[in-house]
Amino acid sequence: MDTAILWSAVTLALLLLGVAPSLFLVARGSDVQRLVGLQLLTGSSIMVLIGLSIIVGQSSYLIVPLVLAVLASIGTLVYTRLLNPGIDAQAVRDEE
Repeated sequence: MDTAILWSAVTLALLLLGVAPSLFLVARGSDVQRLVGLQLLTGSSIMVLIGLSIIVGQSSYLIVPLVLAVLASIGTLVYTRLLNPGIDAQAVRDEE
């Protein structure tokens, strides 16, 4: 079996089993479910992009998933902060 066919099958499976459910969670659900969907979407997207770079055979395409991995962690922190913006104000009041 050719490796390109194998990686194509794995990438397609990741698209169907990883990206599709995460898009459903991001579109519908509570705040925590959307955060879980966002994490699943970024992880699945990174793996799909790595698979696509292996299929094409260009190692320079790995820059995009590496940058996405760094930005995903920052995005999660920002999104978590927006879920409950009054935490810092409450902590300051509790200290006083």
